[in-house]
Amino acid sequence: MTYAIEGWFAIDADGVFLLGTRCAACGTVCFPPRRGFCPNPRCEGEEMEVTRLPRRGRVWSYTNACYPPPAPFVAPEPYEPVTLAAVELDGAHGAGIVVLGQVAGLTVDQLAVGMEVELTSGPLADGPLVWMWRRAS
Repeated sequence: MTYAIEGWFAIDADGVFLLGTRCAACGTVCFPPRRGFCPNPRCEGEEMEVTRLPRRGRVWSYTNACYPPPAPFVAPEPYEPVTLAAVELDGAHGAGIVVLGQVAGLTVDQLAVGMEVELTSGPLADGPLVWMWRRAS
């Protein structure tokens, strides 16, 4: 399996999940995962532990991409608009983290701010898998 971005998400028997990091000193969680110093300016921690982030969240904002992105991105032919959503992850573990991703199976007319969505995955036009959002079941 080829991931579009290695180390940012994974798929196992429980489904798709995003990978973030948590500071061992203060507990600050961030996405995308990072190494080195804690992003919290009040913390001097340097040990970031990989952690799974919540699989559900609520639509914070959304749009569609009506024009194909420029190279080196590979767009399908013929190009069809892609729906994108910024999703705030649920729960204290992911509080304040907003993750942008494609939306599977929904158009902008079917989305609403506050709508509950969950992670899934799908291939990009050139084959690698990427995380996507879908209506929560």
